[in-house]
Amino acid sequence: MKILSKEQVYQADKATENAENIPSYNLMERAGGYAFEFMHQRLQGQPVPVKIFCGIGNNGGDGLVIARYFVEHQYPVDVYVVNYSDNRSKDFLLALEELKKVTRNWPQVLKSEDDLPQINREDLVVDCIFGIGINRPAPKWVQQLFVNINQSGAYTVAIDVPSGMGVDVYIKDSEVIKPTIVLSFQTPKLAFFLPQSGKYINNWTVLDIGLDRNFMNSVQTQAQLIDKAEAQQMYKPRTKFSHKGTYGHALLIAGSYGKTGAAVLSCKGALSSGAGLVTAYTTQQGLPILQSSLPEAMVLADRYNGKYLEEIQFDLAPTVIGVGPGLGTEKITQQALKTFLKANKTPLVVDADALNILSENQEFLEFLPKYSVLTPHPKELERLIGAWEDDFEKLKKAEAFSKKYHCVLVLKDAHTITVFDGKYYVNNTGNPGLATGGSGDVLTGIITGLMAQGYDALTAAIFGVYLHGKAADIAINHTAYEGLTASMITEFLGQAYLDLFAQPEQKQ
Repeated sequence: MKILSKEQVYQADKATENAENIPSYNLMERAGGYAFEFMHQRLQGQPVPVKIFCGIGNNGGDGLVIARYFVEHQYPVDVYVVNYSDNRSKDFLLALEELKKVTRNWPQVLKSEDDLPQINREDLVVDCIFGIGINRPAPKWVQQLFVNINQSGAYTVAIDVPSGMGVDVYIKDSEVIKPTIVLSFQTPKLAFFLPQSGKYINNWTVLDIGLDRNFMNSVQTQAQLIDKAEAQQMYKPRTKFSHKGTYGHALLIAGSYGKTGAAVLSCKGALSSGAGLVTAYTTQQGLPILQSSLPEAMVLADRYNGKYLEEIQFDLAPTVIGVGPGLGTEKITQQALKTFLKANKTPLVVDADALNILSENQEFLEFLPKYSVLTPHPKELERLIGAWEDDFEKLKKAEAFSKKYHCVLVLKDAHTITVFDGKYYVNNTGNPGLATGGSGDVLTGIITGLMAQGYDALTAAIFGVYLHGKAADIAINHTAYEGLTASMITEFLGQAYLDLFAQPEQKQ
């Protein structure tokens, strides 16, 4: 699913108005109607007290349209105009006139903290104060309204975006409404998936308001949401007449004293994702552990008997190499990695301690083959690209890093974002259970295993992140978030593949 920027939303609205030869108010009427219908289908006429808070722009106009529908369907509704400015939009004024035609209970105008109404837990609150255009903090008294709504415990529906949240800029030191659900018009917003702003959103859904299909099909967006439909298109089906060699040879350089488990998990990830052959390259002490815990994998060890890898030399010709899980950052290992990187031409997936070594020795980055996949968690990313002020700056810095080193950058988080060639691919699978040791090692193995099978680096990263999250989503049908372990992710990877083409059960 495409994620439109703020400017692209405005362009889509204009394209729709031109294509259908309608005024902009008609589009407001349509959007407000769809939002009302969503709520009406769930309320079914129950006399729930409805409080609608409208700004004075087009988002406020949406709220006035919604209010008119509530009145016409005989719901008990109070409407408030949050008068943070006297500059009302043209369509807001049109919507206000239409509302006045159906009720004598005209909107109450709020101008200061003294005007703020009581909000009760049993209320349904509809937030239409600020839309996508906000780029600075709201006035303090309006922010107090946000606080009151949040503290009320009322079921809160935000229309398009939660008020106070910037969609393409982080608004520092500002309150934000924390809705129960966001009804986002046509597409979700990138801010929904970023840690600083996404924390305000419990749930969201997209309302298709019929924006011009030609525009939507042709527009090139910087961000794309990766869900089941997108993942299906990436899958490469297996052929009948194939063998293990058909699906490549993945080599995982991983493990050190006390961290051999990371090597085991990454190898499991590669095997469970479908790699034809998997070899682990590890320390001498790790060899018997891997051989006994993972009989499906082959194992090589360096010739030294130390706790850490002292050299990386092998006579194999693997399809792809994953490096880093549990590797350690000892000086001897850093030197071994440098020597390996300078000589290596095989595609790489780089994670964990290998990333930390690259951070300490940034000159090593020049040795990475083009289209290497790097999979940092937030702290590893910060060590690579430097600190950032907000999540939007983080994405820009990650984009610049990816372009400089011609690499695919996988920014691991609640919604992992894969960055390449100026594009952002936002993952929509996974759950808090993934916050467990070894989860990243499994992901490294999955991506390595997919590249072994012939998936290009970008597709392997995007698809691997999707499968990793989906396996975790399936796993929590059998355990709590707290009970999810990294090994379980590998156990449910097969079901994640099956889910790609599973049909929903038909209701009787």
